[in-house]
Amino acid sequence: MSENLNRNSKSISTFWAWVPFCLFPTVAIAYQSFFPEKWVFMWVLAFAIYISCKWLTLCLTWKRGFSSGILRSCGYLFLAPDMDAKPFMDDAPVVHRPAPVEWITASCKFLLGICMLWLVAPSVYESNPVLGAWVGMFGIILVLHFGSFHLVALAWRAQGIGAVPLMQSPALSTSLSAFWAERWNRGFNQLAHDLVFRVAYRRCGVAIAMLLVFLASGLVHDLVISLPAGGLFGLPTIYFMIQGIGVLIERSKEGRRMGLNRGLRGWLFMFVFTAGPAYWLFHEAFLDNVMVPFLKVIHAI
Repeated sequence: MSENLNRNSKSISTFWAWVPFCLFPTVAIAYQSFFPEKWVFMWVLAFAIYISCKWLTLCLTWKRGFSSGILRSCGYLFLAPDMDAKPFMDDAPVVHRPAPVEWITASCKFLLGICMLWLVAPSVYESNPVLGAWVGMFGIILVLHFGSFHLVALAWRAQGIGAVPLMQSPALSTSLSAFWAERWNRGFNQLAHDLVFRVAYRRCGVAIAMLLVFLASGLVHDLVISLPAGGLFGLPTIYFMIQGIGVLIERSKEGRRMGLNRGLRGWLFMFVFTAGPAYWLFHEAFLDNVMVPFLKVIHAI
């Protein structure tokens, strides 16, 4: 009897873990016509997916036997950008305070993003609207992903909680694998590994499981980018599938023989695959219908 109750409680816990993931994005999409601008819908949908993933990772961490009080749980849900709840658990080890140079580095990235967003982008947009939109978009990424989120992680570490920055100097990657698995958006990568790769590789093998991870990433980006833009569906998914194919090439016997997973060749291979087809990720419909109107609202162009 007690075993059945225990099994039922675990089932209920799993159910409630997935409810926001299924409900919040669906509601945002269903009511997209109520949003005044497409960029508003994009941010609402992105936040709906983000907070759903946060809740899911928190519940999965609890199911593994960890526990956290309400303050740590809310701190992880609403004030931590990454997707790893373990450092916020009650019995997580205390970490050392970050060094001053880390604060300086994060602040410089934040200020660089501010400069790109409100100084460089407006002047570039006057002569080249497409390039100006790209500059403004990269300014937003610097301000948020590289600057603000890094500062938030440092603030948590100053309190003894081992939050990890999302971005780990991705431009220094000497392989495409390291770029996606270790350096770019570690929070989403960890989530995709736990939910997709760990489940699929036992049945399909490493290569197929890895491609499924990139497929899932592409579909999520299509949802957040192409759906608000209202066009060019599938291009972000194609972009991420290209990344998966690139990783397979890099890890192949011939790729390792050519040195595509290390050194300067590895860096060049990474740069060509990530930057070359980037136009398919942030495509024309997204720039015209979402990014440019948003940049105009915040007076960046």
